[in-house]
Amino acid sequence: MKDVNFTKPSGTDSLGFKFALVVFTAIVLAGFAIGYVVMLLQQDIALQQQQQQIEQRAKRLATQLNNDLVQKEQKALAANQVVMRKLAQTRLSAPLRLTEAADGSVRSWDDYSGAFIAANSYNGRTAALFDVTAGLWQQLSPLMLHDFFNFYFISKEQFIRISPADWALQVETGHDFQQDLFYQIATPEQNPTRQPRWTPVYYDDIWKKWMTSLIIPLYIQDEFIGVTGVDYVLGDILTSLPAGELQQKAMLFDSQGQIIGLPTSQSDNEPAMNSPFAGVNIQNAALQQYATAVAKPTVSPAEAAALLPEHLIYSAPVERLAWHLAVYTEKTAVLASLTQFRLKLLITFLIVALLVALLLQFVVYQFMLKRLNRLSAAINRLSRGDLQQIKLDHTPDEIGLLNQAFGSMSAEIAELVNGLNARIEEKELAERSARKLSKAVSFSSSGIVLTDQRLNVEYINPFLTEMLGCDTEQLQAQPLHRLFAEEMHHVGEEIMQTLGERQHWRGDMLLQYQHKQLWVSLAIAPIRDEKGDISNYVCAMQDISFIKASQKKMEQLAYYDVLTGLANRSYFRDQLRKAIAMSHRGYYNFALLYFDLDEFKRINDTLGHDAGDELLKEVAKRLISRLREEDTIARLGGDEFAVILSGIKDRGQASAIATNLQQAFAAPVKLGQHEVSISASIGITVAPEDAAEEELLLKHADLAMYEAKARGKNTFHFFSHDLNEAAKERLLIENQLREAIREHQFLLYYQPKIDIRDNSIVGYETLLRWLRPDNTLVPPLRFIGVAESTGLIVQIGEWIIWEACRFLTRQHSRGFDVSLSINLSVRQFNDDNLPEIVERILQRTGAKPSSLIFEITESMLMGDTDAAINQLNQLKRLGVSLSIDDFGTGYSSLSYLKRFPVDELKIDRSFVKDIPDDRNDMDIVAAIIAMAQKMNLRVVAEGVETAEQVEFLRKNACYQVQGYYFSMPLAEQELSRLNYVVNS
Repeated sequence: MKDVNFTKPSGTDSLGFKFALVVFTAIVLAGFAIGYVVMLLQQDIALQQQQQQIEQRAKRLATQLNNDLVQKEQKALAANQVVMRKLAQTRLSAPLRLTEAADGSVRSWDDYSGAFIAANSYNGRTAALFDVTAGLWQQLSPLMLHDFFNFYFISKEQFIRISPADWALQVETGHDFQQDLFYQIATPEQNPTRQPRWTPVYYDDIWKKWMTSLIIPLYIQDEFIGVTGVDYVLGDILTSLPAGELQQKAMLFDSQGQIIGLPTSQSDNEPAMNSPFAGVNIQNAALQQYATAVAKPTVSPAEAAALLPEHLIYSAPVERLAWHLAVYTEKTAVLASLTQFRLKLLITFLIVALLVALLLQFVVYQFMLKRLNRLSAAINRLSRGDLQQIKLDHTPDEIGLLNQAFGSMSAEIAELVNGLNARIEEKELAERSARKLSKAVSFSSSGIVLTDQRLNVEYINPFLTEMLGCDTEQLQAQPLHRLFAEEMHHVGEEIMQTLGERQHWRGDMLLQYQHKQLWVSLAIAPIRDEKGDISNYVCAMQDISFIKASQKKMEQLAYYDVLTGLANRSYFRDQLRKAIAMSHRGYYNFALLYFDLDEFKRINDTLGHDAGDELLKEVAKRLISRLREEDTIARLGGDEFAVILSGIKDRGQASAIATNLQQAFAAPVKLGQHEVSISASIGITVAPEDAAEEELLLKHADLAMYEAKARGKNTFHFFSHDLNEAAKERLLIENQLREAIREHQFLLYYQPKIDIRDNSIVGYETLLRWLRPDNTLVPPLRFIGVAESTGLIVQIGEWIIWEACRFLTRQHSRGFDVSLSINLSVRQFNDDNLPEIVERILQRTGAKPSSLIFEITESMLMGDTDAAINQLNQLKRLGVSLSIDDFGTGYSSLSYLKRFPVDELKIDRSFVKDIPDDRNDMDIVAAIIAMAQKMNLRVVAEGVETAEQVEFLRKNACYQVQGYYFSMPLAEQELSRLNYVVNS
């Protein structure tokens, strides 16, 4: 049966092409029509969904703001009730203890509040107000300032008590409270119903802020006494509005349609006290028109939204302030996401149309045109005298029936002709086959051996004699196994047995003749005579020496480390699984040692990677020299190694081997011109005692190794379940830390720095505290390490800088000229974004950079010194100061110290605590102080706890100290209790 070649019509002459073109055009036109309708529907749906999201968000934000105002009103009402009850219970008469100031006023203040009255109104009643409200404000102000900018009481006698105290200290003597908006709005004339009222937004020229006030009248026995008030800064209201998605924006406007926002620029003339807020101008005039329209009760929301045809917008009322909150976005931003969808839809239609057209063309050609073309070509060949049977399909259809009729006709013709030629061809074919077989055997590229029934050699082709380097006569009539290598003779016996059972054999064989060896793939098959009995065997051999060598090399690459020649991680895991299986069957116990080299990274970074590679090779040699052949030694990567000690009786034997390995590392290693000392921290786990699973064993060994590192390195440690519990504890602390960040469970304490020359406070050091919801304090030593290793310290550290800068700003606003020290963690210092974060916080909080000190440790500077210097310079550019903490406990390199732009050294408490008992510590501290003074650096001693230590530091000209001798770390509200003068 022979296939037929035919010429296929091409181009526009093909019926299949014409049919496919028509189908393609129809699908494209239909697809464009459907796609257009789909896009119109999709666009309407997208706009409707976005409008619903905007309405929901506007209502949610308005409700949140309104609820926040209601909560603040409730708190302010509660404070008003407390003040009213206190004044009602107190006899308002007291001696005049305060003196008149030069400006004709009487003022008083403390850490919590300040009070003011004109001297001509200072009498027994107002003197009692000074006394009563001072104690009351010490209780109320910490609670009220948590939610409000300030909290105050104004009496009808023009007396004011306010927290913070700054307003009372700066108000002019002639100030008339009757003219203040935040007083008038609550007087009996303006507020006969005695309800709390919010003022319109106005400007306070003392606070320099735009704000709205919640004013509550205070009556005692139906007599108007005064008002209590709290201020809500406009900027805080605006910043409480969160950002939206898809470029959604929010704006506030009042009942007159004025847009509420912070003015972008200040004119030369500052607004006067009580100046009403006139709104802000925005570039989009349509938004202003929308706000004006919504403010009119006669305009519906739909009519107002029609003023912004290019936007989606919705506003919701904020009832407590008579404001409106609107959320809007541009329609183009919503529809932008549909552009890519249109393109994809168009491409999809084109591809589908093209695929369908091609499929139809293929189907028509395969099932019709191709069969007709084949039949036409077959008829043409038969007409030229080609009698070979043509291969045509006999499918039961019209074309198939036509093919069957043609096939029957051509078969009858071929039978007549072929019968005449058959006998002649048979004889010629037999002769040609015999000659070809003889040449094929002689010149084959495979080794061919013919043997008798007992596998004695009768014939060897030239290719095999050339491979072995032998003569045919030397092997004639010799047994076939004479060609096998000595170690393969047992395979010869297997061959004889297999041939007796199955009459054939196949496998790999190592041949050897004299001193030459090569691997071959050997196949032995029988040759049978006319009766079917075996007369001979034919042996075919293919040279596979190269394949065997490649397999060996691949095995070496797959299971052994290229650098050290030790087993790699893959081979190690295989051997570990085998050892576990053996221990399960009770053959033996084994120990798993997991360790890495201490300080390898420092050697690698200092001397280079080539030196590091040489060190790893030397370590591998020492391991091999100290361990048994049956032990598995592997390099898992980097400087990590693992050892499987099989047949370990007990932990004592494992300890002895670990000690032996540490002794192997004790001798220094020569690396080029340098000689380095090495050590290793080894973790040991025993199977099946500790675990019987692969992953658990690796985890236990890893935990034990890190415990060895934690105990000072250069030691070994066995796994215990306490380590597992410690790992679980670490995970628990990590989860609790994440919760603490979300729930704001951290506090800042401040330890004062004292100038011992006059016992004044010149600064504070910020210290982190974690207060759990159950009011338990978590020690820093328990969670700082976890925060550092997980990276959470970066987020916590940024929060610390924010809170510390706010504290510093409050201290400076009270007139205290103090500095503030903040400790930076390693991860925080290495963060490239640290200077940008610090700069942003300084700008937002208004803290003075010159009063801010960042403390870093020596070890943080000793890795990549160039990167460290660059980071320090970036911080110095902001105007902050830099201090090296715990100086003397790390590298203390004077050459590095010259390069670092630091301003201060802090002497570590470990040098101070034993003064004056330890003479060495006294000499060290004196030397550090002298060196710092020569380098024009400030010196601060920490951990000062005795008067003798203070006297020693004073004699050595170290005047700034901190420690429990003066004060333990305190919360901000407790600092006022210190009996030290604060530098001002």
